[in-house]
Amino acid sequence: MRVAVTGTPGTGKTTATGTVETDLEVIHVNELVDHEGLAAGVDEERGSTIVDLEALADRLADREDVLFESHLAHHLPADRVAVLRCHPDRLRERLAARGEPDRTVEENAESEALDLLLAEAVSRHGRESVYEIDTTDREPASVAREIEAVIDGSREPSAGEVEFLDAR
Repeated sequence: MRVAVTGTPGTGKTTATGTVETDLEVIHVNELVDHEGLAAGVDEERGSTIVDLEALADRLADREDVLFESHLAHHLPADRVAVLRCHPDRLRERLAARGEPDRTVEENAESEALDLLLAEAVSRHGRESVYEIDTTDREPASVAREIEAVIDGSREPSAGEVEFLDAR
């Protein structure tokens, strides 16, 4: 089984997957990209790494029984995709607390308000394989339990259930 955990930066992917109890191998994609040289360059304007998604997919192609997390995880082949969501106002707070530049904070909050990653995940994997998890007011252990339910199949797909209509 291949499980992707994705979401806008700041939604809690790395923190939650760090406490997930599973027999699956957990891969933090950003670390893999750094360690294996899977970058295609740098976006100078944003100061971020441009990931070679084809090389990343090739690197992970032979991996089974794996959970991989990243804001790019939904671009990779997976059986199930958990999309972590967070209210844009709370996301702004989280990203600002991490010291992210104002532009990055606003771009990510806007992406979250528009359901961008959720839409991409559904488009690539189909609604029947996507599980939306709202992390806004939840502890990482609670989010981890939801991811565990995705893994063990005790949670039904739920794309499109989280709404942030009050987001600016």
